[in-house]
Amino acid sequence: MTRKSSSFPPESAAEPDTAAELRARALRLLARREHSRLELARKLEPHAQSAEALEALLGSLVSRNLLSEERYAETRAHQLARKYGAARIRYDLKSKGVADDLIDRLSSEGELERARVILQRKYRVPAATREERARRARFLQSRGFSYDTIRTLLSSSDPE
Repeated sequence: MTRKSSSFPPESAAEPDTAAELRARALRLLARREHSRLELARKLEPHAQSAEALEALLGSLVSRNLLSEERYAETRAHQLARKYGAARIRYDLKSKGVADDLIDRLSSEGELERARVILQRKYRVPAATREERARRARFLQSRGFSYDTIRTLLSSSDPE
């Protein structure tokens, strides 16, 4: 029994996409989730005929508000805020090519409350010993919370 071959050519042998095909590919990617401009450019680059064609497409998507750095940054920061602190969120957004002013605005909103929720989710009872408080501080530090936030949170729950 023989297998039917796919109607698509292998990726390495594929011709560059036409402008319409590249636009369709970009819209399929954006339909799945938000992307930063840099992230979308990286994904589309192997399929574009030229850098100019890719830039023209990205400009068109931005002008029609189909591609938005701010919308992407808000969505990504909200996703990461469930588990991580401001430093980790800043690092992730910076690696995706988001502007620094947007990163600063989004990353530190409500950091103390986020840390409190994450700590309560992980540890159900208050820390009883100094070693336990140190363990919790290391946990929060690994999640990207600032020293000031950790100190404020752990000193407020300090039984002494």
